[in-house]
Amino acid sequence: MSPSRTPSPSLAPTALPEADHVVAHTLVNCLLREVSGPEHQTAVDEGRLLLRLPRRGVLLRVALRRTSLLGAHRFTGPVQLEEVDGWSDLGWRKLAELVQAELTLRTGVANEEFLDQLSSSHQGVAAALADRPAAGDDRYLESEQALVFGHRFHPAPKSRSARGADQDTWAAYAPEARAAFPLRYLAVREHLLAEESVDPAASALLDGLREVPAGYRLLPAHPWQYQLLSEHPGLQAALASGEVIDLGCGGPEFTATASVRTLHGAGAFLKFSLNVRITNCLRKNAAYELAGAVALTRLLEPALADLAERFPDAAMLREPAYRTLALPGPDGTVDTELFEGFGLIVREDLPARLHPGLTPLMAGAVADEYPTSSAQLAQLVGSADPAGLLDWWARYLRLLLPPVLAAYFEHGLVLEPHLQNVLIAVDGTGLPAQVLFRDLEGTKLVPERNAALLAELPPQVAGPMSYDAQRGWDRVVYCLLVNHVAELLAVIADQDPSLEPQLWELVRTVLGEYAERHGCPPRLRALLAGVPLPAKANLLTRWQRKADREAGYVLLPSPLAASVLAQAACPPDPRPIADELVRSAR
Repeated sequence: MSPSRTPSPSLAPTALPEADHVVAHTLVNCLLREVSGPEHQTAVDEGRLLLRLPRRGVLLRVALRRTSLLGAHRFTGPVQLEEVDGWSDLGWRKLAELVQAELTLRTGVANEEFLDQLSSSHQGVAAALADRPAAGDDRYLESEQALVFGHRFHPAPKSRSARGADQDTWAAYAPEARAAFPLRYLAVREHLLAEESVDPAASALLDGLREVPAGYRLLPAHPWQYQLLSEHPGLQAALASGEVIDLGCGGPEFTATASVRTLHGAGAFLKFSLNVRITNCLRKNAAYELAGAVALTRLLEPALADLAERFPDAAMLREPAYRTLALPGPDGTVDTELFEGFGLIVREDLPARLHPGLTPLMAGAVADEYPTSSAQLAQLVGSADPAGLLDWWARYLRLLLPPVLAAYFEHGLVLEPHLQNVLIAVDGTGLPAQVLFRDLEGTKLVPERNAALLAELPPQVAGPMSYDAQRGWDRVVYCLLVNHVAELLAVIADQDPSLEPQLWELVRTVLGEYAERHGCPPRLRALLAGVPLPAKANLLTRWQRKADREAGYVLLPSPLAASVLAQAACPPDPRPIADELVRSAR
């Protein structure tokens, strides 16, 4: 098929959906990927997805806007339930109850939090749609604050759980509400401040945000986190004794970025702890993460310098300093809750690594299914023809894939390039010209390649910072191909659905280019042969209340496989499978 042909009609949505449909479609995504799909309880028939919950014995369906080779279909309209007298629309709450019942039967355990978490997520989406402030002039910050709907393969991507997490509090600090606000500041006696830095400029930046009395050092705090910790007895005692002085809120405004707790302002990113559960995790900087960020910045400099020299259009933002409160607890040792709760990490600002003249855009905003910002691909490329879309994609893949593969195969370095951790820097025409990676929390070392580096660290830091080779590879493939490449590919395919096989062929081509130059390592050879792709099981992880680090994977048929691409050219007849699902549900 020639890329110069007339494009097929775009199936990209031109308006935002309602909250009820977003929540329902996200649940269907999770069921399709983790429950009904692996058990062969789905079929595509007459423009709809049929999906059976095998243990509940019910049949659902939803209209398809577009199918996907990875099974990451696009839906439209309500989810429906087959009943005795025909199909009826199913509200998101009733669908959630059916999912809850199915998972209880599947796992043999209950989860009384599940419906509340989905309700919280629904409230978050509805509130963002109802009161969406206009974007400012900064396209980068607009992209950071574009994720109105969140992760479409997480059951409750906009849930939040914390004391005082009412809608007004959330809106004051949420990126989708375009929140910007001054920090809270504490003056801390010097001997009660813990910090580590590999760059004096990072420490000086923190010290320069506010004046403090002699004998004190400055500790910035997220205002919401201060509120959440304000009644802690140890903090109350320190405030009463004058060991800590509350300076209140003030100074320059900081802007909430996509992670909620990472704020941008005053020439840096500050990653705060926030005792709020968002999706799977309590968003807190653990002690090993504080020390680990600075340690990785120091230890990985040779590897990152090598990657930068070989891939000059890719860079990692460093995290050169942390600072926190080290008050003694009742037993005389440092109070861990306060140490971690007030811990902040300094991350480099964009000009430290960004090429001049480029505009960075958060990759998740570019890949958004819906037109939530000027960064979203349809807004970014305008009326690009098939050749223009393929050119954009090829350029981007050659920026993104080689440095991530080289980091793993040549340095034993597991990057975590999911959509929220990558910035796409575009030129004045919207073409990708550089990628920036961020967030050392998710970066891990493979011990087989980095035993000497890990030996330099305390065991409590080294352990969480390492993955074995297979676990690291699964994480790379999931973040790089399933979370990132597949989702960005999907929004390009929305512009011209017939391009999807060619888009996946380009992924094969760029992976193959790296393989040919570097001896085609066995894991990469298997990937090119079409082995199934690992996808993080967010629904089951949340149901089982596991930490994100303990999340399992489900395996997806790979669109890199020749059989999957061949099926795109000649799809099988879906009727027998659809008929069997209907019979089973009855």
